[in-house]
Amino acid sequence: MPRSWKKKDSKSRSQGRTQAFTRASVSKGQLASESAPGLKEQYVILCMEKSRTINPFIEHILQEVDTAMKKGMVTEITLNIAGNNRLVQVQRVTGEDFCILSKVLKNHSCISGVDARYNFIGNTGAYYAAKLLQKQPSIVYLNLMFNDIQADGGELIAKALQKNKTLKYLRMTGNKIENKGGMCFATMLQINSSLEKLDLGDCDLGMQSVIAFATVLTQNQAIKGINLNRPIMYSEQDESTVHVGNMLKENHCLIELHMCKHGIKNDGMQQLCEGLHLNSSLRYLDVSCNKITRDGMVYLAAVLKSNTTLEVIDLSFNRIESAGAIYLSETLTSYNRSLKALSVVSNQIDGEGLIALSNSMKINPILSNIYIWGNKFDEATCVAYSDLIEEGHLKANNTDVNPYVVDEHVYLAEVSNGLKKHYYWTPTYGDAYGPSTNAGFALVPVGEHL
Repeated sequence: MPRSWKKKDSKSRSQGRTQAFTRASVSKGQLASESAPGLKEQYVILCMEKSRTINPFIEHILQEVDTAMKKGMVTEITLNIAGNNRLVQVQRVTGEDFCILSKVLKNHSCISGVDARYNFIGNTGAYYAAKLLQKQPSIVYLNLMFNDIQADGGELIAKALQKNKTLKYLRMTGNKIENKGGMCFATMLQINSSLEKLDLGDCDLGMQSVIAFATVLTQNQAIKGINLNRPIMYSEQDESTVHVGNMLKENHCLIELHMCKHGIKNDGMQQLCEGLHLNSSLRYLDVSCNKITRDGMVYLAAVLKSNTTLEVIDLSFNRIESAGAIYLSETLTSYNRSLKALSVVSNQIDGEGLIALSNSMKINPILSNIYIWGNKFDEATCVAYSDLIEEGHLKANNTDVNPYVVDEHVYLAEVSNGLKKHYYWTPTYGDAYGPSTNAGFALVPVGEHL
């Protein structure tokens, strides 16, 4: 065999061995990546190490996330372990379950949110939620609503947020953290400059903590949405609105404010409106389920004549009657061109007031959503709103009534559109955050998952 052939042959054999080695290295790397344990496997291993019972619901959800990650379907994942999930068999998450889950999640930057609503994590789970906020910098959304968390658990989460710089939206709705927990969250807002939305509705906050939030928000310029619904009030003097009204004069960052079930009367509405005269940022005001009457609408109508930022107002379950509706309709007809959605559900308004509001919608091109169910409908009212929909002034998805005809008479039926239909629950299919079912949040998006 010629010497040159031998050189070429040895060279080709060497190249072949190199290529074979490279292929072997790649396949080993692939095997290593493929053999890396997924979320489900890590969860099972940790349960065995800690001698904890495996929660089949968590196991199922983690398996779904693993599948989605392998397919490359998502990069930012919200882990949905809601205890009111009706599509799969749910074994509600306990504090011990959340302990194991937090250890699994702390090393996965692709997990950007955790929805653990309607479970039983309690103060034990709150401790591990606080640890997760400290060790998992990619979490921007945390939903712990209705989880039996008490004041001590709330304090742990609030203290964790003093150092956290990534969480954008926290829901503590329905956890009875009371005044003590509320004060801890108010203190946290003096330090935290990244949280954009905080929901403390139905948390049994006291007057002291409500005043503390109003005081802190005069300085905090990061919070864009806050929910202080249903505090425990023992005074009849509208004290909370005095402080919130003063806050609105100085805060120019807050976009969304919920003050449902504060016992607000006309004097309190006056205090809020005095603040709104000087406020140029608030776009969503919720004062539903209070004690506001027609006289309170005089102050609100005056605000709407000059205010150019308010887009959504929820007056549901007050008692403004027809006189109050007429005050609003006059302003919406002649002056205001910024309000997009108005809810006057269950306000003892009769035909005269409802027709006045319908007439304002014919003239005002900006007012696109109106919710009127629970008032006193006569046939003229039914015809007026039927004409609004038929003539295109009002879209069927932008109201909570639907006209129908029986024996040549027009009636209105209730439909389930609203400003915040999915505040307490989310549907098993369809868009939970769409403009028809959650018009308030769709028109004024704040923070994550709105």
